[in-house]
Amino acid sequence: MTNVYLIRLDSPIGRLELVADDEAVTSLSIESGGVLPHDDAPERPNDVLRAAREQLDEYFAGQRLDFDVPVRLTGTPFQQAVWAELERLRWGEATSYGALAAAVGKPGSARAIGGAVGANPVPIIVGCHRVLASDGRITGYSGGEGVPTKLWLLGHEQIGFAA
Repeated sequence: MTNVYLIRLDSPIGRLELVADDEAVTSLSIESGGVLPHDDAPERPNDVLRAAREQLDEYFAGQRLDFDVPVRLTGTPFQQAVWAELERLRWGEATSYGALAAAVGKPGSARAIGGAVGANPVPIIVGCHRVLASDGRITGYSGGEGVPTKLWLLGHEQIGFAA
C-alpha cells in the first residue's frame, strides 16, 4: 500500500491542496467556491510536499520560473502524451489546442486535447493554463474559479492572449 500525504498552502489564486505518494506529487487542487477536495482531512506533509510548497511559494512570488519537484501523472496513454507536451512548456510560453494535437500525432483532435488538458491532475506545476485557442483566446479553465484563475496565471507569466 502506498502512503498518501497531504499539504495545503495559501496562494494569490486561492488555497491550494497537494497530494503525494512517497516519491511524487500526484494531484494539485485549486480552491473552488471556498472548498478543497480534502478539507476534512488533516495535513500529512512529507519531503516531496514540503519542496512543492516551497517551489509554489517561489513561483507566486515571481522568484521561480520552472518546477523540478517530481510529479506522477496517472491517466490514459493519450492523456499522458498531452501532459508530456505540457511539461515541455516553460514560463511565459503558450501553445494552442491544435498545436498540441499535432505534437501528439492527432491533428484535428483539438476537442479531445481540451479534455486531456482539463484532466491534468497537477495544474500550475504542469502548465495547462498555458494552452489557448488557435486565435489566442481563452476558452476555459477547469481549475479554481475557472477563467479568472487562468487570467491571473497568464498575467503572472506575462502571456498575451486575445480578448
